[in-house]
Amino acid sequence: MNKVTFELSIYTFQIDFMKHVSNIVYIQWMEIGRTRLLEAIGMPVEKIAEQGFGPVLVESHIAYKKPLVLGDQVKVEAWFSELAQASAWLEYRFYNGNGELAAVGRQRGIFVDIVTGKPRRLSAEERPRFDPYLIVADAP
Repeated sequence: MNKVTFELSIYTFQIDFMKHVSNIVYIQWMEIGRTRLLEAIGMPVEKIAEQGFGPVLVESHIAYKKPLVLGDQVKVEAWFSELAQASAWLEYRFYNGNGELAAVGRQRGIFVDIVTGKPRRLSAEERPRFDPYLIVADAP
């Protein structure tokens, strides 16, 4: 099983008045992770939009363990922990430059028909694409 892994730098505009990464930045990083996961499984957002559907988030959760600060190099891991007919749970882990767990994130997304706005089930051809990045054991 695979995880999408990438590194990010922290910029001054991402720091809040407490001198650590603002909570909204984690949501942005999770969006990057979600986009990269969809690309990894061969379903990039622009491609599926051409097919008439797209991903929509319905829940987001973040638990902060250690602050990330200016100068930290952030390592992000992302994967799927559950796959239903039209929805999936995505998991995220954020590590500081020392490899220490800084935050844990979780989101539930659904696929929606762009015209009707209703959930759209994954096809029999699409579902297997998730398998390499579906890691149930690491889910909370």
